[in-house]
Amino acid sequence: MLPQTKSVGRIEAAQGPVVDVRCDYLPPIGQALDVINGEGRYVLVVFQHLEPTLIRAIALHPVSGLYRGMPVYDRGDALQVPVDPACLGRMLNVFGDPLDGGSPLPAGAFRNILSAPPLLSDTLPASRILETGIKVIDLLCPFVRGGKTGLFGGAGVGKTVLMMEFMHAVSTTMKGVSVYAGVGERMREGHELWHEMADAGVLPRALLVFGQMDESPGVRFHVGYTALAYAEYLRDTLETEVLFLMDNIFRFVQAGSEISGLLGRMPATVGYQPTLLTEVASLEERIVSTKSGSITSVQAVYVPADDMSDPAVATILGHLDSVVILSRQQAAKGIYPAIDPLRSSSRIMDHHILGERHYQVARAVREHLSRYRELEDIIAMLGIEELSQEDRRIVERARRLQRYLTQPFITVADHTGMPGVRVPLAQTIADCEAFMDGKYDKLSEADCYMKGAMPS
Repeated sequence: MLPQTKSVGRIEAAQGPVVDVRCDYLPPIGQALDVINGEGRYVLVVFQHLEPTLIRAIALHPVSGLYRGMPVYDRGDALQVPVDPACLGRMLNVFGDPLDGGSPLPAGAFRNILSAPPLLSDTLPASRILETGIKVIDLLCPFVRGGKTGLFGGAGVGKTVLMMEFMHAVSTTMKGVSVYAGVGERMREGHELWHEMADAGVLPRALLVFGQMDESPGVRFHVGYTALAYAEYLRDTLETEVLFLMDNIFRFVQAGSEISGLLGRMPATVGYQPTLLTEVASLEERIVSTKSGSITSVQAVYVPADDMSDPAVATILGHLDSVVILSRQQAAKGIYPAIDPLRSSSRIMDHHILGERHYQVARAVREHLSRYRELEDIIAMLGIEELSQEDRRIVERARRLQRYLTQPFITVADHTGMPGVRVPLAQTIADCEAFMDGKYDKLSEADCYMKGAMPS
């Protein structure tokens, strides 16, 4: 913990996590303040200036034990966390303290969790593919290296498994590191993820930062910034590929909405906070590539009532380069990863970036799958025999393609009993071309299911 510097004032009122402080001077918005109570230490973050000598802050700890007149100390800066290469393989909280029972990180260097994004002149444009080795993603909704990807889906459709597979791909293929932000996570989920990552061998090249569901809205709001500060530190010091995973960014928006209500602000559209746009932007605009390295972000996004026009979802969508929709219908058919190939998209689906061959193959695969979806109702009612010969050929090839785009994952091989595979993009393109040219028309659908590359 950082020592307090000087007294800033005294507590005037405390209502839940909202604490009013009568000050000798006005500390800036975002400043971290300390309250000492015996051995206990409470951290407050300044959110509002009410009067020339009165501020309103949000407590990041339970506030039992606070009383009027307690002295409040100024830390002199925003909340800071200790940074060190030893952070890899660890599980930390919003303050950078260990949650895994290990020793605290060395307090040699600190980093602000609330900092400005790099200068525009220091950033690099995101215009290259980040190959994941997952066929359906690399072909139809490729990740942008140094960009942001949204993973939209409900519970139980495979978001966490996909995230673990991304982490494994970055750590093994690109020798990069991963930072996982658990925003408002259930502790059970964090515990399971910790053990699964250790079993899969992903943990030594990863850092987990958790703000749990039972903690104050101030903690859930700031934990994403803490994780991002560590991601920026690893990008700048290791000069490597950093994968920044956030589960779930919608809970970050919810925490901001709770804080907004506690501060007495008037709600805006659909009850969200009036500061929704700036809060999301303050997090998203720091996820950039610089000359020293790149941060590629994958964010799980909960969609309320499956309404993609929800203000929070629409705001997050505006920052994303790739959108991956996980579908319960795909999962029900046994298609894993359960990605909907027709609703998922990427900003770099352009022949100038992907190359003509990749672009044309991806378009043709989408056309086959789209035509199959249009004919599904007719097939269910009348049978495939009623289709024209051309449509039957398209449907049969689309069904084989659909099964080819399934894939066993390395990180869950112990659970599935199938060895995981990673398929290079060039191989995926060649296989899909062969499917559409009729090379595999004699294969059964089962021969295409849960395979890696097709035999040549």
